[in-house]
Amino acid sequence: MLRYLNAGESHGEGLIGIIEGLPANLFIDIDYINSELKRRQRGYGRGKRMEIERDSINILSGVRGGFTIGSPLTLYIENKDYKNWYKKMSIMDEITENIITKPRPGHGDLAGVIKYAQKDIRNILERASARETAMRVAIGAIAKLILKEFNIDICSHVTEIGGIEDKGHYSISEILNINSSLRIIDKKIEGKVIDKIDECKEKGDTLGGAFKIFAINLPIGLGSHSHWDRKLDGKLAQGLMSLQGIKVVEIGEGMNISKKLGSQVHDEIFYDNGYYRTTNNAGGIEAGISNGENIILKGYMKPIPSLKIPLKSIDMDTKKEYLAHKERADVCAVSSASIVGESILSWIIAEELIIKFGGDSIQEMKNNYTKYIKYIKKR
Repeated sequence: MLRYLNAGESHGEGLIGIIEGLPANLFIDIDYINSELKRRQRGYGRGKRMEIERDSINILSGVRGGFTIGSPLTLYIENKDYKNWYKKMSIMDEITENIITKPRPGHGDLAGVIKYAQKDIRNILERASARETAMRVAIGAIAKLILKEFNIDICSHVTEIGGIEDKGHYSISEILNINSSLRIIDKKIEGKVIDKIDECKEKGDTLGGAFKIFAINLPIGLGSHSHWDRKLDGKLAQGLMSLQGIKVVEIGEGMNISKKLGSQVHDEIFYDNGYYRTTNNAGGIEAGISNGENIILKGYMKPIPSLKIPLKSIDMDTKKEYLAHKERADVCAVSSASIVGESILSWIIAEELIIKFGGDSIQEMKNNYTKYIKYIKKR
């Protein structure tokens, strides 16, 4: 069983991740993990926090000589901005100043302080912050290293920001080789979006958007139809919905196929030295099981709710109307969300590979996988 736990606050000392269930003898490429962290930090419209943090991974356990040894793997990312916040974020000293009592619309501030009986909204917003996704990307990078052993690729691109859509249909090669600060393939669309981001930045407003994620070269048979909580599409939808700001998840042609006839939707099956489809409206999943086609997910992200010109709110102490508390934030983070989405998809696929092919070492997993692929070719 593969699982992880992450911890840490946005302006705390750092972020921690612990992974349990990794097979032994998996090479841990530090440079690759750091390159994934850099991908998350890029993107036109990101805030000043990205100028402060230069995320890099430290491995504290579970690896020796560059390879996993079968024990829990511990990761650490330092928050460089902590030096400016250590008094506000003291672990043991009583916090009596800068108490936040004006919840921000669109955040978990109000619900969180009520649920956990807190007086200071900072106790909620620090953990609810998307800063947490830095560790999720590091964990996802390790999952990608597992997938590379099975020649499985994960990629993504942005399809819309602020209502400006890129409706192009692109090859996997084009998606894997994107050269764009916004992860938008069409350069004309990218230019329009940059203008819109600049306009919103001037006004103190924010933008949302949408992105697609792909898993390529998957075998038939990941996931299961037999239990609700083992359905692959259910796991992927929950995983992507756990990403801050995501309000809709679409699998395959999702919303479009709900408007069509069944004869126009379902992907016909053919055989030529193996099963294949000429369409992929299902997005690579049928009855909760991967069907051998590329998995395609689409995530829709709301505009960032931290605004430079804050919305109306209430002071929870006085119950008087005030403008909401302001926090430093991005104008647009859709491109970064697509990278985190890749990590979420990678983790779930890696988990399914371990469930399906087992093994205490990566070699044992690959042997089981090879036998299974031979079995598929005989069916």
